[in-house]
Amino acid sequence: MRRKAMKQGFELNIMVVGQSGLGKSTLMNTLFKSKVSRKSVQPNVEERIPKTVEIKSISHDIEEKGVRMKLTVIDTPGFGDQINNENCWLPIMKFINDQYEAYLQEEININRKKRIPDSRVHCCIYFIPPTGHCLRPLDVEFMRRLSKVVNIVPVIAKADTLTLEERDFFKQTIREELRANGIDVYPQKEFDEDAEDRMINDKIREMIPFAVVGSDQEYQVNGKKILGRKTKWGTIEVENIAHCEFAYLRDLLIRTHMQNIKDITGSIHYETYRVRRLNESNTLFSSHPPDRAAVQPKTNGQLEEQPGSMQANGVAAQHEALSHEM
Repeated sequence: MRRKAMKQGFELNIMVVGQSGLGKSTLMNTLFKSKVSRKSVQPNVEERIPKTVEIKSISHDIEEKGVRMKLTVIDTPGFGDQINNENCWLPIMKFINDQYEAYLQEEININRKKRIPDSRVHCCIYFIPPTGHCLRPLDVEFMRRLSKVVNIVPVIAKADTLTLEERDFFKQTIREELRANGIDVYPQKEFDEDAEDRMINDKIREMIPFAVVGSDQEYQVNGKKILGRKTKWGTIEVENIAHCEFAYLRDLLIRTHMQNIKDITGSIHYETYRVRRLNESNTLFSSHPPDRAAVQPKTNGQLEEQPGSMQANGVAAQHEALSHEM
């Protein structure tokens, strides 16, 4: 079974959300040690700040040590960059639900594919500005709404701008604010499977949000090549846990919890969406019962169905009901 999974490869769809200038593209390139971000693939020096939130996806096929992965990075340029950011999370919410809808439509097809293409968003990395004080109302509102439909992993961007004391205080403040606002970020406590699972995830929850630094520049430190950021007073090593928590984030997303993140997407978030949509479909179907007038007696006493009557009330009607916009 493991050999089959390795042969087929893995799919991972990651969304990155945060205002401009927080190092989203750099962090994604650092995570996968490749030019996977949208800006790396589509460089544009004069890129404007969008007037509204845009959704842009870039897919890559990555192979390491014989293991293949189809990685999709979903960027959200324009988020949090306006003077008025009211409802700026709505296009993101719509995009996530649209992917659930596309998967659902494939599932209910009579002749569905053996392997349904999975464009569902498995994880959303939310970038918090390194203010050192508290979450902004925009941060709270976004995570409160989106945590109900997708796995959110919050990170403090450009954490090297904070002292260690400021960083610890900021992390503690954020955890308290998340609890006070009922925001359940990944890994969610209610989905721990057993005591061992809970113990591992409790350690991760104590670290959230991850204070990260991204860099795709290599430097020589003590004769070794490392990814880092060079300053006048030294080099910040991205993968050194004494300098930042990038390594913990990478392990969570790629090594230890990737399958669990996908499982929760499928069995919790998508399932919640699927049940709600099918209930809506059934309600719509029951409110329009079959037209009795469409069934008329033949001259020999048998019943005759008018053309289109079954189509209007059968599978096609359910399919049409499921296809309407959210």
